[in-house]
Amino acid sequence: MSAQSNSSAAPSPDVDFPVEEPAVRQPFFSRVLAELGRVVWPSRQQLFSESVSVILMVAMSAAVVAASNRLFSWIANRVFLG
Repeated sequence: MSAQSNSSAAPSPDVDFPVEEPAVRQPFFSRVLAELGRVVWPSRQQLFSESVSVILMVAMSAAVVAASNRLFSWIANRVFLG
């Protein structure tokens, strides 16, 4: 066994990680506004089309769950209630 076999979770000293300034120097709300400025907001067309597709997928999923519920209820009634 070598002396270097002691594995630690600490990163090697030659790796540079970005150091952020302490939160005290920059107020919270200005940081929130800066973050909101980086957001890529969808267009009205994109928002509408994606909302329609989400609503359709939820409706189709609900229909599949309802159909499988009715099928398994029917099977259970046939098996257990004769």
